[in-house]
Formats: sequence, C-alpha cells, structure tokens
Amino acid sequence: MPNYFALIPAAGSGSRMGGETPKQYLSVLGRPLIHYAVAALSRCSRIERVYVVLAPHDKLWQTFDWSAFSTKLQVLYCGGAERFESVRNGLDAIRAEVGFEDWVLVHDAARSGLSVELVDRLITEVGADPFGGLLAVPVADTLKRADADNRVLRTEPRDGLWQAQTPQMFRYGLLQRALSLLGGAVVTDEAQAVERMGFQAKLVAGDMSNFKVTYPQDIKLAELILGGKA
Repeated sequence: MPNYFALIPAAGSGSRMGGETPKQYLSVLGRPLIHYAVAALSRCSRIERVYVVLAPHDKLWQTFDWSAFSTKLQVLYCGGAERFESVRNGLDAIRAEVGFEDWVLVHDAARSGLSVELVDRLITEVGADPFGGLLAVPVADTLKRADADNRVLRTEPRDGLWQAQTPQMFRYGLLQRALSLLGGAVVTDEAQAVERMGFQAKLVAGDMSNFKVTYPQDIKLAELILGGKA
C-alpha cells in the first residue's frame, strides 16, 4: 500500500502583503501563519511525514516552537525562487525516503483554514485515481475580462470553472517527472505541471474557508475563520 506525505513550500517572501516579514511568518491569532497548515497536516493520521521547504538562509523558522509536531515534521532548507522550484527541490531532497508510487500532498503555507476533514476527503477520493487530484471549489461569481485600462472587455462564462486550492495530491514519481520536464516554463500549481504531460487531475470539493492569505486584509478574515473553529 502506498504511503502519504505532505510537502509545504514556504520559501517565498509574500511580496503582495507589502511588509518585510515573509507572509508565512505573519502573526495570526498569536501564531505564525504557516503554523496552521503544519498543524492540520500533522493531525491527519494517514500522513506519515510533513516536509516544510524553506529558503536556504531562513532564520525565522527557528524562532518559533515546533516541538508539538516533532514526530512528523521535517524541515528542508532547499527552497527556490519560485514555488514550483521549491516543490521540485523538496521532492529531490526526499528521494530516499519516499517511494515512486507514494502520494505527496503539496499544500500552500498561506492556507490556514485547512481541516483534517478536507485532507481525509482528498485522500479518500483520490487514493485510487490513476493521476491524482486537488481540492477546488466551483466558481460562483460572475467573471469579467478586463482590458488594459481596467474596463470590462467581456463577461466570461463560468460553467465548468473551478478555483484551485491545495493540497494537490499526486504520486511522487509522476509529480517529480512533471516538474523536471518543465524546462524554462513556469507553472502556478502542481496540477498545471501534470496537465502539461497530458494527464487530467481529479477535482475534489473543497471549502471556501481554505482560502489563500494573499493581501493584508486577508489576515483578519483568516483570524475570524480560525476563531470560529476554536
């Protein structure tokens, strides 16, 4: 039977937040933002280990207490300039510990609303899939295409459109190969890399609480969601 591993790329600076502190270390209810992703994945009994990929010269990680997750957590100081590079470097670093057919769940450090229930749902629905899958939610809002002056060019149909979330779950061997074949291409998530190989990932219904903290005002929303779960 394949094993399940989680990988959190956290080497970025979160430039859209507008501050000097990398986004993953911003305080949310008194804890660094990344704490909540680590906690949710560590609490999932089906996950063997949680890997966090940091920038090589990261100094902030060690200023926080991670002892509560010590039995599952492992830090890798091999992050790249882009998210997909951090994932690729992380996969290379764990080559000796993860089997070719094992599953890897890649999760954004900035998605603090992830629950154990969502992780279990993803594993259950994708565990027998030949390609892999990801959490996502159907697009509900009307979509507008803008021109160069930010005026509405046209309204885009939303039928069949989903908003991708994480974790995104793929076999170790498939994901490693997909990322290694990118060449100079840039992808924004693991599913896109796998798409480039001609494979179709399965969409699994997620939850809007699993949103990605991107802008300063998102911190307050994350605190409201997490406060409601307490």
